[in-house]
Amino acid sequence: DVVVMDINLPDGSGIDGVAQIKRLVPNTQVLMFTVYQDNEQIFRALEAGASGYLLKRTAPEELLRAIRDIRHGGVPMTGEVARKVIRSFHRPPGRGESAERLTPREEEILHLLAKGLASKEIAHQLTISVETVNSHLKHIYGKLHVRTRTEAVIKFLG
Repeated sequence: DVVVMDINLPDGSGIDGVAQIKRLVPNTQVLMFTVYQDNEQIFRALEAGASGYLLKRTAPEELLRAIRDIRHGGVPMTGEVARKVIRSFHRPPGRGESAERLTPREEEILHLLAKGLASKEIAHQLTISVETVNSHLKHIYGKLHVRTRTEAVIKFLG
């Protein structure tokens, strides 16, 4: 269900490995667990299909929690990695960009998603059904012009 992958492997690139895994077994979640914290490596890994990115200095219990979270739809990232991702999206909106406004409930769901909660956990916390959460997510994706939870969180926080 979850692959924990490093970027630098003895026989190739873990980023290439992520892309191959996603091509062959698309439902497999890949958590990058590496020492590399430069923007280029982070973005290449996420673009290849990684669903999370932790640095190797992460405590063992946090790693276990991240594996559980990613398995249930969460998007675990080390704090400093998340900040780098968010900073990369800080730019003034271009001309002609007018995103639809999110509803307060959609913003609430995105805040919980940014904390790494899965749809089931969000539903429980907001006392709504998982189907309702997924319906909100579909609207959020459309409004933000994104295709994944990670992209939605990044764009929302940026």
